[in-house]
Amino acid sequence: MRRFLLLGGSALLLSGSSALTPAFATTGRVAVPESTPSLELAIRNVEASESAEESPLNRPAAPALPIAAPSDQPRVEPTVRSVSRGQASWYGPGFYGNRTASGEVLRRGTLTAAHRFLPFGTKVRVTNLNNGRSAVVRINDRGPFHGHRVIDLAHGAASELGVVSSGTASVKLEVLR
Repeated sequence: MRRFLLLGGSALLLSGSSALTPAFATTGRVAVPESTPSLELAIRNVEASESAEESPLNRPAAPALPIAAPSDQPRVEPTVRSVSRGQASWYGPGFYGNRTASGEVLRRGTLTAAHRFLPFGTKVRVTNLNNGRSAVVRINDRGPFHGHRVIDLAHGAASELGVVSSGTASVKLEVLR
């Protein structure tokens, strides 16, 4: 692994390999102010030795973190508190940057939705009955206030469920615990 550190008109090659030693290359002149009595620019060759292994250049920038191992415990599916069916619609592009009823800002691609009475933060598994696709959304807004629709999906959730082109879809809502 090779890394370059650019310093003004100079480049410093930092190498992680023990076969290659660090090198210093100048791409232009080094200007030394006349007010400086004598300034020496020294470039020395670094020999591979035991002290080179302890050098800050050979140490990683950050400590290695352990890799998470899969848990031995089986994944617990959330329990379903209630199930309902109805029509879903979606909203989004014209409302990006506006605040939802919960106070958070609506952003592109979020898996959120509006419901008339479910508490904010409630997780709901929404399944499109036309194509079988489903997504878990979080309630963060109030609505829909049009017709007999039961949920209003943010654009990210609607695109995951395949509702964007049709505008509305028949859905099954499973309120999760």
